[in-house]
Order: sequence, then structure tokens, then C-alpha cells
Amino acid sequence: MLRKVLFATALGLVGAALLHIIIILALPQFTGRDAYTRVLGLLEMDSFFALTSTPGPTGLANDDPYLRTAVCSFSISDGPARFLASGNVPFWSLAVFDSNSNEVFSMNDHTAVNGKLDLVVATPIQLVELRKSPPEALAQSIMVEMKEQDGYAVLRAMAPVDSFEEQVRNFLAESSCEPFRR
Repeated sequence: MLRKVLFATALGLVGAALLHIIIILALPQFTGRDAYTRVLGLLEMDSFFALTSTPGPTGLANDDPYLRTAVCSFSISDGPARFLASGNVPFWSLAVFDSNSNEVFSMNDHTAVNGKLDLVVATPIQLVELRKSPPEALAQSIMVEMKEQDGYAVLRAMAPVDSFEEQVRNFLAESSCEPFRR
């Protein structure tokens, strides 16, 4: 009898722990405070928006003292999205996420062609069309397939010392996140 009580108690505790973990992980989706919703709140669709060190109205902030961050929301429902950036910065990285904040693709200056960001994100059907007759403008582009229609990208650049600050800010300001048009 005591064994049954202990087993039922242990099972109840494990079940309660699992339920709490599920609720905590799902909470951002229900409250609208997930990363995708916050990026959409910046009202800067199809262009990179540099984050500041103080949280804005959406709560997004750049809290790393050596990295400068810019975010961009995009949609590939009407066509592929293209991300471009170039400049002489010590390090940069780009991560592309779908609307559920799942990382779809990431790269940095060491994995890019000639250290420049040239990335096209498209649906599987759009990629087939692009590969059938590839435009000359995409000769050096990295093509990435994304099943979701909407997403966001996070571009980071490193400024390890103050003397790089202007270069990094220019790199982020001149980067582009826009629909690709043939």
C-alpha cells in the first residue's frame, strides 16, 4: 500500500514538473512577447533596425558591450528576401529565424564568400524557380530554403575597441534586408 502511495506521489510530482515546464516555454507565444512579435513591433519591415543599449518600446536592446545588433523582419510570401552587407569590421554574423523563433540559417564573415553578406532566403518553390534560370546578380549569393513565409534576421557586428565603433555602425546602417526583385 505504501508503495502505491509513493509511486502515485512521484508520478504526480513528475507530471506537475512537466506541466510547469510546458507552460513556461509556451508563455511567450500566448502573451505576444516572443522575439518575432517584438521584432514586428519595431515597424521596420524589410530593413535592418539597429538596437540601442536601452530597451525600446518592444523591450529589445543591445546589451553586449562589444557587439552591435540590428534586426529585420521579412516575408517571403510574395518573393525571396535578400540580405546584403559589406564592410571592414572585425567580425559579423547573421542568423535567420522563422516566425516561431526557430533558427533556419546562420553564417558569419568567415563562412561568407569574400567576407561579404549576400544571402537569399526563399520558399522551396521560389528556390526551384531561381535555380532554373539564375539571375546574374545572384552568382555569388548563398541560397537558403525556409518553409515558413515570415521571419526575422539578426545581424551582429563586433566593435572590440572604440576605434571600430564608426565602422561597425556604418556596416549595420548600410546593410540591406529587402525583397529580391529580378
